[in-house]
Amino acid sequence: MTESNCTANVVFFTAFENKNLFKQKAKDLAWETEVWIADNPEHLVHFNGYKFLEIYK
Repeated sequence: MTESNCTANVVFFTAFENKNLFKQKAKDLAWETEVWIADNPEHLVHFNGYKFLEIYK
């Protein structure tokens, strides 16, 4: 498969060790990115994640 016919979506993640580190940097994160925090690994934070909310309509 070449890049020209690839249908995969790109998702950018930022990972933090804990919530305190996340709070320190949250204002600097770009929209359309996802955040994973190691001390709560089952949860993702979506920054303007409308593309993920579409599945709930």
